[in-house]
Amino acid sequence: MNYYIEQGLSRKDCELKIMEKYKRPFHILSEKPIRLGGFFGMFSKPGIEVEFYFSPVLFKNSEGSAAQAPLNFEEEKKKVLAAAGKNSEQTAANNNETSNQILESLREIREFIGGGSAGRKDDHPAFIRAAELLKLNDFSEKYIDKMCERLRKELPLEKLDNPDTVQNCLLEWIGESISIFSDNEIQRKPGVMVLVGPTGVGKTTTIAKLAAIFGLGTEQIPAVSVRMITIDAYRICAKDQLIAIGDLMELPVSCVENRMALKKEIALYSDETDLFLIDTIGNSPKDSSKLGEMKEILDGCGRGALVHLVLSAGTKTSDIYDILRQFEPFNYKSVVLTKLDETEHIGNVISALSEKGKSVSYITDGQTIPVDIKKASIVRFLINLDGFKVDRDKIEKRFPVGEADQFKWR
Repeated sequence: MNYYIEQGLSRKDCELKIMEKYKRPFHILSEKPIRLGGFFGMFSKPGIEVEFYFSPVLFKNSEGSAAQAPLNFEEEKKKVLAAAGKNSEQTAANNNETSNQILESLREIREFIGGGSAGRKDDHPAFIRAAELLKLNDFSEKYIDKMCERLRKELPLEKLDNPDTVQNCLLEWIGESISIFSDNEIQRKPGVMVLVGPTGVGKTTTIAKLAAIFGLGTEQIPAVSVRMITIDAYRICAKDQLIAIGDLMELPVSCVENRMALKKEIALYSDETDLFLIDTIGNSPKDSSKLGEMKEILDGCGRGALVHLVLSAGTKTSDIYDILRQFEPFNYKSVVLTKLDETEHIGNVISALSEKGKSVSYITDGQTIPVDIKKASIVRFLINLDGFKVDRDKIEKRFPVGEADQFKWR
């Protein structure tokens, strides 16, 4: 058995270098701290030097299937111990760690001899790199475990040895986990769209953007009659902001304070309005009493109302789960993701929505009305992932956008 040396900033860095350089399964025998780079002993950085060996090569048996090469555990044990002997000059403080590493290497050899090729696949460095990529993008631990398990089950060893193949599979599977909402449900007259969500996520601005899109029309769609209604009477600035926007776009705005008033407002203008856009009170998801009051008011919209939960892309993972759960009584059909421009990583959002089975309807990425809002698309999420080599043409063929970036009515 031959032994090799690799140096890097950390053990994981060394493992990635070995994987990319040799593209073969391997095992770390020992590691020690070193200094990297520098000039005449100055400006060097702390690093790690690892000693490793390659896993035994498989051969084809008489039946044509793979089997492990015939190895003798005692012989391999002697080789590992002999190789480890040159580490005997390490300080006493390092001896325990070195011994543990030797014992671990011996255990891995025994498992390989006794267990066939399964051990090699489970320990493949591709899983380390996949997990690191997903962690970089703030995906949840549960989501990462699910993706790595799928790699173990679906990719053979030869594909795990190719980093680009692994990355492309991850991209495709992430895309498959994202659900996009269809807006066919709002194409009835009159349509009632309600935005709910915590304080500060951009509900009023999003209402204004939707009002501009549908009320003023675009090159793709004709304008329809839109009326904005706010029930946020407690926050004067929100009411005044929506009225000012309505005046600018020459669209009507109403303010109501209770369920009966909301019901009357919708009934009064139903014949002349194609779409009602309802702006709501921003509440903490932990304030159940306030949420209950708002739910009672929104009952005035009737059963045909389509509720969307507005969620900021920068919300931390634990809060996302709380928000999704606390707003469940509103029976929201989808999520509007706002402030995409204010965060670098969106794995937390993808993880939570995937685990809870929620779709995304619209994405906003700025304050400009109506420019900074788009229909949600899988491609839009994938191109925002950090550390991935994204072939946009390829993922657009896999997940066709079609009219996803266009707003339509009837």
